[in-house]
Amino acid sequence: MKELPKIENAWLLVQDGKISDFGKMENLPTFEGVDEIDAAGRILLPGWIDSHTHLVYAGNREQEFVDRINGLTYEEIANKGGGILNSAKKLQETSEEELYLQSARRLEEVMQMGTTAIEIKSGYGLTTEAELKMLRVIRKLKENYPLPIKATFLGAHALPQEYKEDKRGYLNLLINEMMPKISKEGLADYVDIFCENGYFTVDDTHKILAAGKEHGLIPKIHVNQFNSIGGVQAAVEHEALSVDHLEVMDPEDIESLKGSQVMPVALPSCSFFLAIPYTPAREILAAGLPLALATDYNPGSTPSGNMNLVVSLACIKMKMNPEEAINAATVNAAYAMGLSETHGSITKGKAANFILTEEIPSYGFMPYSFGANHIHSVYINGNKI
Repeated sequence: MKELPKIENAWLLVQDGKISDFGKMENLPTFEGVDEIDAAGRILLPGWIDSHTHLVYAGNREQEFVDRINGLTYEEIANKGGGILNSAKKLQETSEEELYLQSARRLEEVMQMGTTAIEIKSGYGLTTEAELKMLRVIRKLKENYPLPIKATFLGAHALPQEYKEDKRGYLNLLINEMMPKISKEGLADYVDIFCENGYFTVDDTHKILAAGKEHGLIPKIHVNQFNSIGGVQAAVEHEALSVDHLEVMDPEDIESLKGSQVMPVALPSCSFFLAIPYTPAREILAAGLPLALATDYNPGSTPSGNMNLVVSLACIKMKMNPEEAINAATVNAAYAMGLSETHGSITKGKAANFILTEEIPSYGFMPYSFGANHIHSVYINGNKI
C-alpha cells in the first residue's frame, strides 16, 4: 500500500466516459477533435470512493452533539431515546419525497468534495415500510446521479422500541418479511448488521448474514466499534465483502483476517467525532492485510461525508503515510464496494472518475493541509460535475 505509481508531466485521454490512454508529455500523440483541459501544476488522482455511509437520513441530531459536550455518553443518550432510535422516529415521520430531497443535497455536497462512488445503508427505518422507503430513496439517487451507488440493507441496526423485549421477533421480521420484499424489488446489493454489545450478538449476526445470502445479498458488517466479541470471525466465515469500524482489535481478530478475502475498513472521522480509539492501522498493515477508508457519514456519530478529512485523519491519527491513505480511499475502497474492475485507479478501461487538484506541491500536501479544500474540479465518467 506504500506504492502509489505516478507519472510526472503527463497526458491522459478520456473516451466515452472511460480512461482510453495516458503517458508522458514527451510521447504525446497527435489528437484531433478533442477537448483539452490544462492541468499544469495540478495533480490528477482517482476520485474518492466512500464504501460506508448512512447518507439517507432525516433531520439531524445536533442536540445530542450538545448533550455529549455536556457530559452524556453515547450509551446514555441512546438510553433516553436518542441515538439510532431518534433518527428512526424522524425518518418514519418524513415523507419519501422530503427524504429524497435532503439526501440528494448531501450527495451533491460529497460529490463536490471528490466522492465519485458511494455506498449507502438503510437502518434508520426499523419498520418494514420505513426501511423500504430508505432503499427506494437510494434507488432514486442511483437513477438520478452519474456516480456508482450501492445499497445496503441494515435493518439490524438497533432494536425498535416495540421489540425491546422481543429481539427474536424483530429478527424474524427482518428475515421473513423485509428481506423477501427487498429481494423481490431488487432494492439492495448488501446485507449488514451492527454486531456489538447492547445491539446484536454473534449468533444474531450468523442468522442475518446467512439469511441475506439466501436472498442474494452479499454480507458486510459493523464490527468491533466498542468491543471485540467475535464478529470479525463471523464475517470471515460468511465471506463478507468488508468488516467496518475495527476501532478495537484483538490479535485474534487480525489473525482471523489473514488469508481471507475480507477487506478491513476504517472510519477515522467517527473516532474523531465520538472521541473513541482509532482503528489500529499500523498493526493491521504490519500483518500484511489491506485497509480501506470510508466516512461513516451519518447524523449521530459522523455528520460529515468529507473524504478529504478522512484521508487527513488516517495520516494524522492512524499514522498511515499519504500513499497508504490514498490507496485506502481509492483502489481498496473500490474493492469494498465490489467495484475493483471498473473504478478506484487510473487504469485503461476503467471509469474516468477523477479529482483534479489545485496547484499544490505534492499529493502529500492534501492530508497535510487538512483544513483547506485543494480540489479544483471533480470528473465522473469524464464529465466535470
